[in-house]
Amino acid sequence: MRRLAQRGLLEYRFGRVRKTDDVIIEPQMAGYWPRTPRLSAAATLVLSRFAYLRRRGNEMILESPLAGALVRICDTRIATALATLCTPQKVSALKGQRGFPGLELLALLVDCQILLKVEVAKGDRLRLSEGDENLALWDFHDLAFHARSNEGRHANPSGGLYSYAGVIHPPPAVRPRWPGKTIDLRAHSSTPSETISPLARILDERHSTRDFDAQRPITLGELARFLDASARVRRKWTTNLDLTNDAPEVAYAARPYPSGGSAYELELYLAVANCEGLESGFYHYDADRHVLVPIATRQQELEGLFAAAEFAMDAAGPPQILITVAARFARVSWKYSSIAYSLILKDVGAVIQTMYLMATDMGLGGCAIGTNNIDLFATLTGIEFHVEGPVGQFALGRGRDAVGE
Repeated sequence: MRRLAQRGLLEYRFGRVRKTDDVIIEPQMAGYWPRTPRLSAAATLVLSRFAYLRRRGNEMILESPLAGALVRICDTRIATALATLCTPQKVSALKGQRGFPGLELLALLVDCQILLKVEVAKGDRLRLSEGDENLALWDFHDLAFHARSNEGRHANPSGGLYSYAGVIHPPPAVRPRWPGKTIDLRAHSSTPSETISPLARILDERHSTRDFDAQRPITLGELARFLDASARVRRKWTTNLDLTNDAPEVAYAARPYPSGGSAYELELYLAVANCEGLESGFYHYDADRHVLVPIATRQQELEGLFAAAEFAMDAAGPPQILITVAARFARVSWKYSSIAYSLILKDVGAVIQTMYLMATDMGLGGCAIGTNNIDLFATLTGIEFHVEGPVGQFALGRGRDAVGE
């Protein structure tokens, strides 16, 4: 039973009446185990601002991106009672309410971070009381999207499942034409082949490479040139915000790709499997000093990273180097509200294209990978998922003679 629980394969039923379930606790992460910390009647509780209630099929689900489990609510009176916790209340005041969830369930929801124990009860101070200052900078929809669109913190099916095959016709590759008179651009864009710019040639030659030549690994020198051209800090400066008399000074560090608000929040972490001149392992690329810094990891965790990338690419073997693009989220959300995560994903697209073009120019192979495991990355780095986490991956190495699409 404990082994099943460690893999998140058990659900836990809570009911005040024999053979009747009030709620069902459904683990979303491996290693989840329900705990009920002591909760006094004098404790003040409030719903987490990241908690949300939704319909899943015929079920009512209460969940949060911070929680290791979701709650299937079987008794709607409990949902009504929990709704009163939109404003902080003492546990003693809840006991007299209809549908009172019970101390054990309340304590479990506190452990899941769906409910919070708070000391303050008003305005921004309440927001700041939820976790650390990094968590305070997250908007609700950004954290929910980050946790649910990546692997590691939910048990939902994800990836290329073709869920609607046979139900909805696949959309066409090219949009149906708009009606009306056309303006033919071909006569204006044709250029003799000898005058085509090097950049245009690279754009045309760019493709995804999934199979890498194990007998001809990428070299440390090639990796150094690749990182130098695609991610190294180019210049640094500081500026004072023109907001108040005591406005803070903000530092900037520009890199070869564009970044929203010049935030440059992205960091590169390299999992090295096969590189001539460099030991296999896990490294952080310090873009300011242009150095690799080794990070101690367990071999099992590193192999898990490679196995997930191999599966995602549908490749015959792991990439020679797997680059994880991580974001320092606070760097963007400190300035931007509501659009922070959207800006980060735009920056990821810019850096991935930059790496594609650089790999093509150097005769190397590269492939963007659409999945990330935010829990595995947190284990590898020891950094909490809401502080710095993966937002993209890129496989790099020397490809075989066969050309990908």
